[in-house]
Amino acid sequence: MKILVGYDGTNSAKEALNLAKSHAKAFGASVDVVTSMQKGTESDRNDIEQAERGLEYAKSLFAEADISCNTHLLIRGLSPGEDLVEFANENQIKEIVVGVKRRSKVGKLLMGSTAQYVILKADCPVITVK
Repeated sequence: MKILVGYDGTNSAKEALNLAKSHAKAFGASVDVVTSMQKGTESDRNDIEQAERGLEYAKSLFAEADISCNTHLLIRGLSPGEDLVEFANENQIKEIVVGVKRRSKVGKLLMGSTAQYVILKADCPVITVK
């Protein structure tokens, strides 16, 4: 079984890592941690380095628990929600874990919601964490 975690460094994403760790232990699963960026130009270098550090943190969290983990920094021009769903389809993911941020309805309408997109479009179960 393969579990996918969408990770962006927020507190809710860290909670998603912890839940995925519990599920991976319970089901004997491997974990793929994905950070998605829409663009990766030279001016975005600091953001890319920060994302890479976040993925290293995630990998160490699973290594401590002796859980197989692969990390992926995706810069494919897709929104984070599209990236997660497409990655899940490409890699036979059986469960997706994402953190949710508290936003007003207007904020969701204007800026969208990665978690909402994943919940509606993914072909596998999606678990959200606050």
